Amino acid sequence: MAKLSLFARRRRRVRTALRATAGGRPRLSVHRSGRHIYAQIIDDAAGRTLAAASTLGTKGGSNVDAATKVGKDLAEAAKKAGVTTVVFDRGGFLFHGRVKALADAAREGGLEF
Repeated sequence: MAKLSLFARRRRRVRTALRATAGGRPRLSVHRSGRHIYAQIIDDAAGRTLAAASTLGTKGGSNVDAATKVGKDLAEAAKKAGVTTVVFDRGGFLFHGRVKALADAAREGGLEF
């Protein structure tokens, strides 16, 4: 078995904990790259994406302000899809900076987690 990177180990640990506590709720998954930040709400039971938002196609870049806008956009899309409660999946990313800004904006937009 190959040795996992610290990021992969963190991601595996977070996902395992989520499976134990999700209770059938959809998962708000976050991915960030150097240029963009992406978020989607996934129904793992059905295997489909219910709502998504990202900085793709905007000139805002990937900073805290752009992440805040993505969080608000995702909360609006979730309301349209009828989703109110989710579990937050930060993947292997630490909960600060852009990831935290996205989560806080999604909470302000009406998502509960």
